[in-house]
Amino acid sequence: MQYEPKNFEHLIGTQGFSETLLRNHFTLYQGYVTNVNKLNDALVNLEKEGKFTPEFAELNRRFAWEFNGMRLHELYFWNLVKGGKPLDHNSDLFRKFAHEWGSMEHWEKDFRGMGAMRGIGWIVLYYDRSSDRLFNCWINEHDTGHLTGATPILVMDVFEHAYMIDYGLKKADYIESFIRAIDWKTCAERFDKR
Repeated sequence: MQYEPKNFEHLIGTQGFSETLLRNHFTLYQGYVTNVNKLNDALVNLEKEGKFTPEFAELNRRFAWEFNGMRLHELYFWNLVKGGKPLDHNSDLFRKFAHEWGSMEHWEKDFRGMGAMRGIGWIVLYYDRSSDRLFNCWINEHDTGHLTGATPILVMDVFEHAYMIDYGLKKADYIESFIRAIDWKTCAERFDKR
């Protein structure tokens, strides 16, 4: 089975994200999809040939990087929308923010603070079913640091490719544009599926 890149053209015109930035980001994402397919094919062939060699091991390690890069970008693009969509104050997710952080405003300060930290990676709002908790997490690399079994509710890309074209080193301005473009309806649906 070959993975197909999703089309996120509907995001062109989102305030705070230039067309150049978005198209470059879409191209990078498509590269992850291409690499997932190439690695999967190579691994299947090695398995069929019974070649469980160091090459097989390294390709498997690389697969997690490419696969998570693909999926994290899909979650990221899907939780954005032109103009943003506010979170319904009657939603379970809104009530959960109040329970975990005291208010959505306090959650947002925490999320923005994590995004502004030095370094590259992802900021992911996770829901952990086992503990019935929400967590903001810094994910340094695609394939490490994820909360096992937790569901991503909101994903923000803080690798330089997500903002440098438009914002240079002004990551806080990018974060502001990201916050304004969140599709909270999508995030609430992810939470409701938990």
